[in-house]
Amino acid sequence: MSEKYRRIVMTVAGVLMAGFSVGMFNFSGFGMDPFQVLAHGISMKLPLGYGTFYTILNIIMLIAIFFIDRRKIGLGTFVNIFLLGYVVQFSSWLMEAWISEPTLAIRLIFLVVGIVIMCFGSSLYFTGDLGVSTYDAVALILSERKVARFQYCRIGSDFICTACGLLLGATVGIGTLVTAFFMGPFIALFNRRIAVPLRYGRRSGH
Repeated sequence: MSEKYRRIVMTVAGVLMAGFSVGMFNFSGFGMDPFQVLAHGISMKLPLGYGTFYTILNIIMLIAIFFIDRRKIGLGTFVNIFLLGYVVQFSSWLMEAWISEPTLAIRLIFLVVGIVIMCFGSSLYFTGDLGVSTYDAVALILSERKVARFQYCRIGSDFICTACGLLLGATVGIGTLVTAFFMGPFIALFNRRIAVPLRYGRRSGH
């Protein structure tokens, strides 16, 4: 498979994995990832379904990113905007229908697996470099402008989203806090070990 097609597959698969992982977060009941906390907090105040609101929020952020750094806009951006919210809705429904009364152990397993899948999916579509979600673009732009290393920019943006979502009434739990402080470093690890070698080959020197 050529590098071009590897990038497309990495981008689409990464976004879908990230969306599915958010459904796992919701199912675990231990809190959502930071951006979802913010989005849910705002959507709770509006008469809109989550999928519809998530699309509107991302379009607003897309306009801002277009003027700040349009290079971050691509296939991955639009898959995030128009598909991710509905993948989250579907995966949440599917898991609730599959396991109606999960035990604490099952919820913990879904939380841990959800975190791993989210970080791995994010790593794939970041490295595919065909556009990123409007939220992911924030930390990437800040790191490229030398504000701080990517993982620290991500921790900062996650913390702000978590705090704002909490004030708006969204659920914040251990899963939210774990992703807020560790998602950046985990993504960086997956980049080095899997995503970059997958795109360029293990002997590419990237």
